[in-house]
Amino acid sequence: MAEDWPPLPLDAWKDTYETLRRWVQIVGKVRLALSPWINHSWHATLYVTSRGLTTGPIASKPTAFQIDFDFLDHRLVIATSAGSIRSIALHPQSVAAFYREVMDAVHDLGITVKIYAQPNELEDATPFEQDERHAAYDAAAAQRFWRALVQVDRVFTAFRARFQGKCSPVHLFWGGLDLAVTRFSGRPAPPHPGGVPHLPDRVVRDAYSHEVSSAGFWPGGQGVPHAAFYSYAYPEPDGYKQTKVRPAEAYYHPDLREFILPYDAVRTATDPDAVLLEFLQSTYEAAADRGHWDRAALERATDLLAES
Repeated sequence: MAEDWPPLPLDAWKDTYETLRRWVQIVGKVRLALSPWINHSWHATLYVTSRGLTTGPIASKPTAFQIDFDFLDHRLVIATSAGSIRSIALHPQSVAAFYREVMDAVHDLGITVKIYAQPNELEDATPFEQDERHAAYDAAAAQRFWRALVQVDRVFTAFRARFQGKCSPVHLFWGGLDLAVTRFSGRPAPPHPGGVPHLPDRVVRDAYSHEVSSAGFWPGGQGVPHAAFYSYAYPEPDGYKQTKVRPAEAYYHPDLREFILPYDAVRTATDPDAVLLEFLQSTYEAAADRGHWDRAALERATDLLAES
């Protein structure tokens, strides 16, 4: 069980996390720059694979390409539909060096792209080409993080399947390096106040244009010194934060305005899937019931696959 849900003590891999977060942003921004805008920035996200993370196919006339992080062989692979491939080793090197390698490889494949070469959602917004400070890469730690993502992606997908209303894919937002899934009530929301570091308010307002109950997983930070699951509602309905959610280890973080469940509470449980699903379901119910969502119309009552 411990191997399936590996330990992720933040202090032990914090330097690698800070570097990897910026590397992933570089790759995500390539997808962002070449993709048509899809509501809630769904065109910019990455996805968990059996080896790491992927952009999925990105159109670049007349061909397509994708960029994959491979955390088994520790390389970044850029492959085109014309059959060309470039590979970059993942090893300790600065963000600036990684940025140059990625952009050179992309351009060498004949792909024309220019990205906003500065990190988002980070207090330290040093441009990528100037960032020599972040240069750590612990291969074992990066692989453990990806193995955790594989498990979380699987459980999040099972949770997503219970909902027939509008729902996001299970995807990784590179700004916070968090894997997330979001359910929608179908009703418009009041304009979001914005204020996310180094992220335009117009992007934030598009993300929260409609009422949501959103859940995710991230390595920790912002007053949470450990890997954790989170769940929040926007707009937050009256009485939401006072709702008793499950399991017992879950709590409401007043500064983040989110329910938090430590990753270790799931990892060390006898049945990690059941504990995580309990957190996802109970926090969703807190948002839906307090927010007066039409749950009968939005939720799936049967498993169609089981009936087929």
